[in-house]
Amino acid sequence: MKADSDPESAFIPPRLDDSAALWVIRHGETEWSKAGRHTGRTDLELTEAGRAQAVALGGMLAQVRPVLVLCSPRRRALETARLAGIEVDDVDDDLAEWDYGDYEGRTAASIRADVPGWTLWTHGVPHGETAAQVSRRADRVLLRAAGELDRGPVILVAHGHISRVMAARWIGLPATGGANLALSTAAPSVLGAQYGLPVIDRWNIPNPANGNGGSR
Repeated sequence: MKADSDPESAFIPPRLDDSAALWVIRHGETEWSKAGRHTGRTDLELTEAGRAQAVALGGMLAQVRPVLVLCSPRRRALETARLAGIEVDDVDDDLAEWDYGDYEGRTAASIRADVPGWTLWTHGVPHGETAAQVSRRADRVLLRAAGELDRGPVILVAHGHISRVMAARWIGLPATGGANLALSTAAPSVLGAQYGLPVIDRWNIPNPANGNGGSR
């Protein structure tokens, strides 16, 4: 099954001040993220290491005073926010992870045994979401967040693939541009602006509890 190839218009946020700071945070480690299993709808809790990552994340964000915090409805994201001391203002279904359809719970290696050369970005998933569908969700979240950035920082607590899609869309790339943005568990990133244009200010900031990079 090929990924949705419908053309995507560039994401255009409201006018941005160069002080804009949109924090994008992937949840801490779970048993499935540690094993490289695609985790979309499955609602897992954090591992002990994931909880330590979340606590360390709180220290990394100690000086951030968000005017809005949006979180995925999945337990692993909500638990990450709670342990990091981040007060969630609203749970937004658009921040849920990519729906992997028939590939839920499978590793890339096991999928490639059936579909040589498979990647989520190039082939998509049977009976799950297309890249275009995830892109539309990402755009809605970004527009909502961007509308608040003139008041101060905004934090989004979400998942690996949806976060990578949001970053790609922020800088005007199609959703599949997220393929080139590796993201470790509980590693925060900052989307911002320079001369009024959307930029990736910082990406995949190392979490001190991640050891050798954290689970992907």
